[in-house]
Amino acid sequence: MSADTEPRDGLDGEYDAEATESKWQEHWVENETYAYGGDAETDPNTVYSIDTPPPTVSGSLHMGHMYGQALQDFAARFHRMADGDVLFPFGYDDNGIASERLTEQELGIRHGDFSRREFQQKCREVCREYEAEFTEKMQGLGISIDWDRTYKTISPEVQRVSQLSFLDLYEQGREYRKQAPAIWCPDCETAISQVEQEDAERHTHFNDVRFDLTEPTEGGRDSFVIGTTRPELLPACVAVFVHPDDDENRDLIGKEAEVPLFGHTVPIIEDDRVDLETGTGVVMCCTFGDQNDIEWYQAHDLPLRVAIDESATMTELAGDYEGMSTHEAREAIAEDLDAAGHLVDREEHTHTVQVHERCETDVEFRVSEQWYVEILDHKEEYLEAGREMDWYPEKMFTRYEHWIEGLEWDWLISRQRDSGIPFPVWYCEDCGQEVMADREDLPVDPLADDPPVDACPECGGGEFEPENDVFDTWATSSLTPLINAGWDPETLGDGELAGGDLANPELYPFDLRPQAHDIISFWLFHTVVKCYEHTGEVPFDTVMIHGHVLDENREKMSKSKGNIVAPEDVVAEYPVDAIRYWAASTAVGDDFPFLDKDIVAGEKLLRKLWNASKLVDQLTPDAVDEPAELDPIDEWLLAELDAVVEDLTAHFREYEFAKARDRLRTFFWNTFCDDYLEIAKNRDTDSTAYALLTAHRTFCKLFAPLLPHVTEELWRTMHGDGSVHTTDWPEPRGYEADLAAGETAMEVVSALRKYKTDHQLALNADLDSVEVYGDLGGMADAVAEVMHVDDLTAVDEEPDITTEIASVDLDYSTVGPQYGEKVGEIDAGIEAGEFEVDDDGLHVAGETLGPDLFEVERERTYSGDGEMIETESAVVVVRN
Repeated sequence: MSADTEPRDGLDGEYDAEATESKWQEHWVENETYAYGGDAETDPNTVYSIDTPPPTVSGSLHMGHMYGQALQDFAARFHRMADGDVLFPFGYDDNGIASERLTEQELGIRHGDFSRREFQQKCREVCREYEAEFTEKMQGLGISIDWDRTYKTISPEVQRVSQLSFLDLYEQGREYRKQAPAIWCPDCETAISQVEQEDAERHTHFNDVRFDLTEPTEGGRDSFVIGTTRPELLPACVAVFVHPDDDENRDLIGKEAEVPLFGHTVPIIEDDRVDLETGTGVVMCCTFGDQNDIEWYQAHDLPLRVAIDESATMTELAGDYEGMSTHEAREAIAEDLDAAGHLVDREEHTHTVQVHERCETDVEFRVSEQWYVEILDHKEEYLEAGREMDWYPEKMFTRYEHWIEGLEWDWLISRQRDSGIPFPVWYCEDCGQEVMADREDLPVDPLADDPPVDACPECGGGEFEPENDVFDTWATSSLTPLINAGWDPETLGDGELAGGDLANPELYPFDLRPQAHDIISFWLFHTVVKCYEHTGEVPFDTVMIHGHVLDENREKMSKSKGNIVAPEDVVAEYPVDAIRYWAASTAVGDDFPFLDKDIVAGEKLLRKLWNASKLVDQLTPDAVDEPAELDPIDEWLLAELDAVVEDLTAHFREYEFAKARDRLRTFFWNTFCDDYLEIAKNRDTDSTAYALLTAHRTFCKLFAPLLPHVTEELWRTMHGDGSVHTTDWPEPRGYEADLAAGETAMEVVSALRKYKTDHQLALNADLDSVEVYGDLGGMADAVAEVMHVDDLTAVDEEPDITTEIASVDLDYSTVGPQYGEKVGEIDAGIEAGEFEVDDDGLHVAGETLGPDLFEVERERTYSGDGEMIETESAVVVVRN
């Protein structure tokens, strides 16, 4: 082994984080330091590919972005050094509802006020501004992205891949178009999928409504009561259901009832899906209030009554309530039911409803014609695909598993919006036959482009109607592995996608999918669906799921709560490397609070690293080759460093960034800086100089994934012209040393340093004689030299130490009730020293107290000459 022989520039002054970080961020981008260099001929085993999450263009950067991107970068930087080439791309999800709502909010407009093309152009302009700002901020975090591999989900290239996916699944028979009840967002005025719902608490009323029978039962019963929170659905009522085992209401089955206020009659039908434990046991079926209504509607072939339109406004079917919102109609109908004598009871009620996660609007169910991907029949295949992947943390697989097991709908992929990727479909106006675009024509826009045929292949008709709907944004972002691996219709062969259909087959399957836990059911699951159906294999080997950044009270950050921490404010106050140190403070997968103290600790570490490097620079002005034989203390340090390298390599491979950070910081700060550097300052040898330079080079590399800016500055100043981030990850060098003896030597140095401080002696003051009862290996001379000890002797036998009982503490809560008035005598005996302690307990005042009734504090004293200091592994006696 040999060190660099080129002369080095020195380190001057204090560390200027702001200047250093901006300098290297600009340099990395301009010089394409992190560009991916592989191609189709590259050995996949030498490539580490990351399927990065494209952030939704719906606002500014938040702390979750900063945290998630830092974790991805830790992995990218480590694997770039340890394994070879890394593909670390970046994308923007800039099509769909999120970008539409951002545009409407930003410009104060509504999409319906413009033609589709006009509104799409406005969306593009707004998104470009946000994307440029986002890119600048991401580069300002020092993320090692290959910026030439940036994609946008609305770009023509990605549109082509998304439409190709649709055609491929259609040809496989995995997609269908159907008129059926679908989940509908009245605010966004579009159908949504099951995954886009979330729970929300709503305050409302529970209304007991009397229905009258058209004719009484044999027993003379002429009415019944139904409980509902949604009286506005009464005009859409099409049936009433009773459980066949309901003895109280069985007599209603087969009868007809009149819907109060609206007058139409509905049948009363038996069905064992009625919940006997809820409400009155009699339920109405309206088209549609919830999933149960849909199931009854389909199972019993019930009529369709549409009382609510696409904007949650009451229709003509609602009579006097036409034009009201559902919430207005709810109150008005309840009042009129009461006035008509049909409102039996009304109580305050809080319940959970389903809302659209984008806008938090209560969803409705509407019959409409939509496109679906068939997934319910492949649930077991998707579960098995999940089992084939490695999950970090492993517990996150359970969320994936539970989502799949709870699926009730096929994946609805069509949206009734303006900004999105269009379906490449036309319909014959005569027979409705679907006509698909040709692959070589992709991307296409049916609203602007002609169909690929002049006549319908089914009926020969010549007029075609373009599809107006666009893809759900997840139908495109679920293709990121194929987008980044270069799937293209020009290279696609016949049948199932194969490696030759990818421009970069060496990337697929991807090594890592990093993402937050809240989009497991969105992005991760849908990516598995798409890629499995296209390729027959899982899209990535490993999944790293991170948690959310919370406020200091461990509550989720939100604008409404006013507890948002703006990343730009944090970056303005602290070095980026210190913020990255904070990002490595918790186990992957856990939610954790944002605390300034973690960043402050990172800032202190930067100063420590810089100052220690300056000292190493001063102590090693010239490069030095490895001596034929290292001094024991120096070889001990390098052997300890080997163990650190081994531990950190394992931690990074297991995505244990917090463990890696803490292990490295502890060794660097405590062992290297506080102990070894203090020794090295007093040892002007080639052995120590070599150990210092080797350790420093290793520290630069080990810290590089976490603290990229300061390590780049240190590396280029002290060790070479190239980037530390493109060097090889360190490996254990195989140094052998008595590690326990080295630890003992460090303890003795610390003990003697404390002795001098306590006795107001200078650290370079001489000590006459020191005896060490402990194993120092071959490092006694080094300890004596650094601590200025004239005569230091390492002794194998035990020192002359006496152990005495300093105090006996009774558990009075138990002793008092057990011994009563005797407690005074027991206390007096202990105070006078008239007691004995053995294995049986405490013998005092004629009593024996069991071991659980007292605690003994013992004191060790040295009876020889000098002052005794005890460490964890040794006893030190100083005579001065």
